Amino acid sequence: MIQIFFLQAAAYGNSPTDYFPIGIQLIFAIILVGGIITLTHVFGPKRKTAEKLENFESGIESHGNARRPMAIKYFLIAILFVLFDVEVIFFYPYAVNFRELGWHGFAAIVLFVALFLSGFIYIIKKGALHWEE
Repeated sequence: MIQIFFLQAAAYGNSPTDYFPIGIQLIFAIILVGGIITLTHVFGPKRKTAEKLENFESGIESHGNARRPMAIKYFLIAILFVLFDVEVIFFYPYAVNFRELGWHGFAAIVLFVALFLSGFIYIIKKGALHWEE
């Protein structure tokens, strides 16, 4: 049986006064952001010329339509990168606490790797990593 570890609240109860400083900080942040946005809108320059309204990207003259379709392979590689990144995030707590987790933790990480590898093998068999078509 695999044990599931949950974070538990402290033995003493939480009271609303414990959250008062967080509430003050949240209210202060909302007022600060709203004030800055309002002040820049009121006091900022409002000179709209044709040159200022033109698209600008890294000093390169724009040409063509910005709405042309992009290859889906780019997005697929980006999603795979995120997937591998998340995998590393799940391995870190296990690597730090592998002695405390024991065989139950090892079984959980083996199950995770097996599921991840089965998805990766599916992606390879579907040809998702082949750029040439």
